[in-house]
Amino acid sequence: MKNIFARKLPDQSDSFEKQNLKEKYWLHLLLFAATFFTTTVAGHEWVKGFANKMEFTELTLGLPYSLSILFVLGSHEFGHYFAAKIHKVKATLPFFIPFPSIIGFLNFGTLGAVIKIKSPIPSKKALFDIGVAGPIAGFVASTALIIYGFTHLPGKDYLLWIHPDYLLPTYGKNALALVFGDSLLFSFLREVFTSSKDFVPPMSEIYHYPYLCVGWFGYFVTAMNLIPVGQLDGGHLVYALFGEKKQYAISSVAMILLIVFGVAGVVITYFELPLTIGWSGWLFWAVILFFVIKVKHPPIYDESDLDTKRKIIGYFTLLILAVCFIPAPFSIF
Repeated sequence: MKNIFARKLPDQSDSFEKQNLKEKYWLHLLLFAATFFTTTVAGHEWVKGFANKMEFTELTLGLPYSLSILFVLGSHEFGHYFAAKIHKVKATLPFFIPFPSIIGFLNFGTLGAVIKIKSPIPSKKALFDIGVAGPIAGFVASTALIIYGFTHLPGKDYLLWIHPDYLLPTYGKNALALVFGDSLLFSFLREVFTSSKDFVPPMSEIYHYPYLCVGWFGYFVTAMNLIPVGQLDGGHLVYALFGEKKQYAISSVAMILLIVFGVAGVVITYFELPLTIGWSGWLFWAVILFFVIKVKHPPIYDESDLDTKRKIIGYFTLLILAVCFIPAPFSIF
């Protein structure tokens, strides 16, 4: 018999979780503020050089960089966040991760940003949408910055302000040069949005240009996240697109390629070879993926197939990986 006096009691676990999330707003704000500061310091260093002393009043030089990188990271993570909200999956606001400048160590002022999923993902469609929303949003933000950077290039005097000896034949001799790798899309945008009249900085100087530096960094991070391994965004995408068995096979191939690029980077560095086909950092990333992220994606108990629209978006997102991936993102000569 139905109890006509029964009434629904409040869900205490939901109430507790909402209260817990509210209590952590201060943590999100604190981490964001700390990351804003560390990226502003890093932005100053990328512009002026890491050997120069910094006056507090010069911190404003780092603002274009810090605001740009927070824009890219925020776009990526809020892409995940809003996709989760659409599918009624509980998720935290982004946690930005600051990383202070350390003497002798090049860094971007941050280790990125993350959100935490706090409830099960109910279907492949939800998994797909949440997985691709972040990389696509970050990709669009990075592309906008790169286009702006190439269409608003300062003249050669800007680089001479940083390196007064840039035009001298002795520039760079007996010194190490940090060279950013060139992805397919970055080089394509450079060709499209610059002309022979522009002074286009070489990839060994690109980090002095905040919008180009952050756009390049955005492509780099997007490609790292789209590697189809485990619970990376790329792992979510491939699992939802191709299924469990094919995801594991694709992930295994991706891990092998990372190891190959990593070993190539170690060999090139050890023998001081003038090649740009590998980076030792890929070995470290492969170790993180194998032991922390895992190669195999955990199962989603949903056998439904993705619709045609999502499949097209999925293939487009894999294309983003192809045109943004750089086998040798950093080289030192």
